[in-house]
Amino acid sequence: MLEITGLNAFYGDFQALFDIDISLGAGETLALIGANGAGKTSLLQAVCGLNHATGGIVLNGASLTGLAPQLRAAAGVGLSPEGRRMFASLSVRENLEIGANTGRKGPWSLARVTSLFPILGEFADRPSRLLSGGQQQMVAIGRALMSNPALLLLDEVSLGLAPVVADEVMGALSSIRGESEMMTILVEQDVARAIKASNRFACLLEGRNVLNGTSKGADLDAISRAYFGEDTA
Repeated sequence: MLEITGLNAFYGDFQALFDIDISLGAGETLALIGANGAGKTSLLQAVCGLNHATGGIVLNGASLTGLAPQLRAAAGVGLSPEGRRMFASLSVRENLEIGANTGRKGPWSLARVTSLFPILGEFADRPSRLLSGGQQQMVAIGRALMSNPALLLLDEVSLGLAPVVADEVMGALSSIRGESEMMTILVEQDVARAIKASNRFACLLEGRNVLNGTSKGADLDAISRAYFGEDTA
């Protein structure tokens, strides 16, 4: 399980998150929603150790608090970052294989990733900079999966993608959801798509968690009010 308690995150003197509490069970997907600047990416970065944060982060019984990012990756945190962050000079295969450098054992291999995203197998030797945005997003997700994470963090999966491509990527993610004990936190601007792809959701507003719930039967009107801060105005 993932347990986040009293999480605060900072960029210098600026506080981005305030006393965030989130729990996630084995095999669950949490949709993290909120407007730009709500703190979604800050939360993922705090879990990865990429910003200054206080509070507790415990993954499968082991505390991540104070660990360097590479040690968190070795402990089972995998990130597909906003903007994909390809290594432009490397091929598709080489980008994917970087994910395996954590040395974690598990089901995700190059063959498994290319079966999930067959186009990556076809373009394995192609420079990653020559891929389309959707194909680069597949590489970013595949690279994170290659680390065999216990916790997969997906930041803005559909950002900048055509709707049909975004649906293809999200469909691939849905195919792996629930087939293992891997937990997922999905940051997604499209609220309806995020709810469809998740078990539970949390809505952030100005760095605070203002609404939580189960995705099945979620009240989209209540989410919209929380998203724009209407209930707290």
